[in-house]
Amino acid sequence: QVQLVESGGGLVQAGGSLRLSCAASGSIFSINVMGWYRQAPGKQRELVAARTSDGMSNYAGSVKGRFTISRDITKNTVYLQMNSLKPEDTAVYYCSAHLVSRYSSSSSVYWGQGTQVTVSS
Repeated sequence: QVQLVESGGGLVQAGGSLRLSCAASGSIFSINVMGWYRQAPGKQRELVAARTSDGMSNYAGSVKGRFTISRDITKNTVYLQMNSLKPEDTAVYYCSAHLVSRYSSSSSVYWGQGTQVTVSS
């Protein structure tokens, strides 16, 4: 069993900051990519940011320069520092991990339960 547990969402005014955390636990052999997606009401889930185990990061154009993704490899944890938040950042944010479990030889994608981020104008 593998679990991804997110924390750090909430309500913030436009221009404010929030920091999301996501910890992966369970029967994990290795994690390649950890990242964050978001889904706003009526919209498709979209990639926000992702970071590989060797330190490469990728960001959606809409968040570049405002959001920063980081990982603590030793803790199987990924963070998303969100600054200069805008109302259009309002969404449910989901953590994801491409990992190999101790009971599999191939990589699978696991998801967290989601955390709500609401930015008021």
